[in-house]
Amino acid sequence: MNPTASFLNDLKTTAETARTTEASFRRQAANQIAVLEQERAFAFRLLKLKKEISDAVASAESEEIAVASALAVLRLRLGWNADSEARTEAITHFGPVALALFQAAKLPEDEPATNIGEALAIFEHWYSESRGSPFWLLFEHQIVDTPLVDF
Repeated sequence: MNPTASFLNDLKTTAETARTTEASFRRQAANQIAVLEQERAFAFRLLKLKKEISDAVASAESEEIAVASALAVLRLRLGWNADSEARTEAITHFGPVALALFQAAKLPEDEPATNIGEALAIFEHWYSESRGSPFWLLFEHQIVDTPLVDF
């Protein structure tokens, strides 16, 4: 092989290696962006749900009323108008989270409410283990509005 052809071959190899490296990096970056995007979405879903439930339980006079109010908010946010075995099971397991939020609302402002995070972590772990996906994916299903039609 003549020196010019050898030089061009080396440049071609370098260019192909650079292309492969760039493509690999782009795949890794896209995967990392997807992970971060999901973490952000879950965090904001949690924030919104916690705020709505906290508002619902703040004025409750008993634990039972607070939990019922919190679970009603959860059902509404998920569009669960009817019961199923899986939904009932999820609602039951979410109850301790609602209770922890109610109990935290009754604490003095300077006292930390550490049991909320623990209750939520237990629920999220249960849901993930029993359903094979994160609980927060449920919020990705859009509720389709059904138009009312008069005949």
